[in-house]
Amino acid sequence: MLESSHPDTLSLPDLPKTLVLIGMMGAGKSTIGRHVAERLGVPFKDADREIEDAAGRTIEEIFAEFGEAHFRSGERRVIARLLEEEPFVLATGGGAYIDPETRALIAERAISVWLRADLDLLWARVSRRANRPLLKTENPRETLAGLIDARYPVYAEADIIVDSEDIAKDAMAVHVIAAVTDYLKANPQP
Repeated sequence: MLESSHPDTLSLPDLPKTLVLIGMMGAGKSTIGRHVAERLGVPFKDADREIEDAAGRTIEEIFAEFGEAHFRSGERRVIARLLEEEPFVLATGGGAYIDPETRALIAERAISVWLRADLDLLWARVSRRANRPLLKTENPRETLAGLIDARYPVYAEADIIVDSEDIAKDAMAVHVIAAVTDYLKANPQP
């Protein structure tokens, strides 16, 4: 695991594998992922959008109609299919990396980057939207804190950790790319 430092200069690496962004809802995976992909000149895909397209339903509808276990099974299949493609940047849902099979696939076929964020930053971002099925509880902030406690030890298995900050999206993308560059220098890929 490599933790990022703030770069002074930025070099653009060639991606030998897909870059998979993991982390909690609100960490910035989709938003930052788009900026990273654009800078690297590779496609960007959002796993949640791909799941919705494959299922013909929203994530919220899948959870409501079939439950989380069914959703995770579909998520696993979609991510496995996506990881067969040429390298790109993939933003995953917050629970994807928690699934042991999905985590193993990502470890084998991709480079994982955890966008780590604290509770206050996450809450500020997710409390603005009502489409988070796991937060439809009596006390959503407390639920979010519980998810952080449960998930962060698993997220810590990621190849790279970058602290998500409340800064410009492009600046965050620069931090991610610098961390990926450092990782690739320290871990040459076959």
